[in-house]
Amino acid sequence: MFAINHAATALILKKEFTYVPIVWLLISVQFMEILWVILNLLGVERTTTEKEVRYVGDVHLSFMPFSHSILTMIGVAFLTWLFLGKGLGLPEAGVAAGIGIISHLILDLITHSKDMVVAPLMKSPKFGLGLYAKHPAVAFILEIGYGFVCWWVYEGSWALLTVIVIFNVANVSMFFPAVPGIEKYMANRPRLIAAVILAQILVTLTLVGIFS
Repeated sequence: MFAINHAATALILKKEFTYVPIVWLLISVQFMEILWVILNLLGVERTTTEKEVRYVGDVHLSFMPFSHSILTMIGVAFLTWLFLGKGLGLPEAGVAAGIGIISHLILDLITHSKDMVVAPLMKSPKFGLGLYAKHPAVAFILEIGYGFVCWWVYEGSWALLTVIVIFNVANVSMFFPAVPGIEKYMANRPRLIAAVILAQILVTLTLVGIFS
């Protein structure tokens, strides 16, 4: 999922885990993507594109065995729970942050193409339902609908809903090839893609945190 809707997941967690600081939840739901950005900027993981990028399906997460491997992220979630819950004596925070990390994994498995490996040293099988590439219009509806549900469960303010809707609509060109957008500048520029996603992460986490 795109940054705004991963950030919105923290709202559901906050509703359940009232006493856990929202900043911890926001970081947990985007931990995988933050790691992905760092590893892409360092050249450890790789993103490729078609010669022309018209929509999200033209961007390929070709090699990301660490940031998005299934067992690695399950392990990170467990270690987070262990560190916060047992090490620091914050059981609620440990459970909430662990769930936040796993939430990103689940949402990406629904939307990504088959680009998520089981573990770092395994090249196959790869998992992902492929909504972005195969059914981008459906993916867009799912994204904005999911963001709305998160807001509704949280019983957030109208300002918070406005943030969620605006950032979802801002991504519309990534789902509909006929709509021009920034993606046309992303062809063969993996670090630009990583930088744009980093900017989205930072802005959406900040705004959701402020208006929550």
